[in-house]
Amino acid sequence: MSRSDRRTPPYAVPVALSGPVWRGMPRTALAAGAVLGLLLPALPRLFGTEPDAWLGVNLLRAAALCGALGLAFLLDDPARHTTAAVPVRRFVRVALRLAFTVPPAALLWTAALYLLPAESRPPVGAITLEAAGSAVVALAAAALVVRRTDRAEPGVTAAAVLLPTALAVTLLVPDRWALVVAPGDPRWEAAHERWAVVLVVAAAVFTACLPEPLRRGWFTRRRRPSAGSASGF
Repeated sequence: MSRSDRRTPPYAVPVALSGPVWRGMPRTALAAGAVLGLLLPALPRLFGTEPDAWLGVNLLRAAALCGALGLAFLLDDPARHTTAAVPVRRFVRVALRLAFTVPPAALLWTAALYLLPAESRPPVGAITLEAAGSAVVALAAAALVVRRTDRAEPGVTAAAVLLPTALAVTLLVPDRWALVVAPGDPRWEAAHERWAVVLVVAAAVFTACLPEPLRRGWFTRRRRPSAGSASGF
């Protein structure tokens, strides 16, 4: 058998890594986001009420935010400083985490949409764009923390940035740039064009932050030891 015949198949490494990656997934945070994301749109059915369109869209937005907060923890990896030196690129490890997460997330979002009564459900494509934008912003925030710091578990920092950002987008953005509008509002189409821009920019940031940094960034400069610590006191 020639050397070329003995080459490792391209899928062998991801298959071999799938077990360790799965065991290292932050399943508690992801499950908490998923449960809350399903519970919120189910509340009208649980209480036997019929929400109006404004309440319906906000329940779905809150569900999308819960899911995004869960995804902010996706890159948490307590073994980060050990795996950084392995020959498998971080891009492959992150891709495996996404492969484990994206299909269930899509199914859960579909379930959340249909848990809300049809009369209260906003346009599915538009609200799904908002949910996708929120999710990718959360992933981009986590990837940026990983890229620019030494933190092995960036989820807390990313979630701490995402939540006030969501509140600011809802309360402080001027009307001409509004992202959170009601169905039927004349600004609905323009708002979702801006959501598309948010999604593309966040995806670009996430992709750019995937490679391992070649040198320390300005977030990760270590402080020089003081004279006391250098002398042992």
